[in-house]
Amino acid sequence: MPRLLLRLEGLALFILATWAYAYTGTSWWLYAVLFLTPDLSFAGYLAGPRLGAVAYNALHSTLGPALLAGLGLFLDHSMLLGIAAIWAAHIGFDRMLGYGLKYSSGFNDTHLGRIGRQAAGA
Repeated sequence: MPRLLLRLEGLALFILATWAYAYTGTSWWLYAVLFLTPDLSFAGYLAGPRLGAVAYNALHSTLGPALLAGLGLFLDHSMLLGIAAIWAAHIGFDRMLGYGLKYSSGFNDTHLGRIGRQAAGA
């Protein structure tokens, strides 16, 4: 049940962040181009699971988009708000699919539980 609630929270974040993006008046092309940008953090895993987890978590924590949105509100800057909304939507989408923050023990070990083939049999 807790896993389902966490996935539903991800769905809610995805929907609300996408809705918020619509209010920025920023191009939907930008949304499409930047939506998967946080996944470039996967490259950190080329240096090993510890650095990979740090890189992944840095771009998949809601703290980043929350701070960027706060800055966007403070500066009244719609582009910053738009980027924050895209970033938050990406995180929500990942959480909805069951991808959580990573542990340094390996890519498949997340705060939402284990992912991948080994998790399917568990």
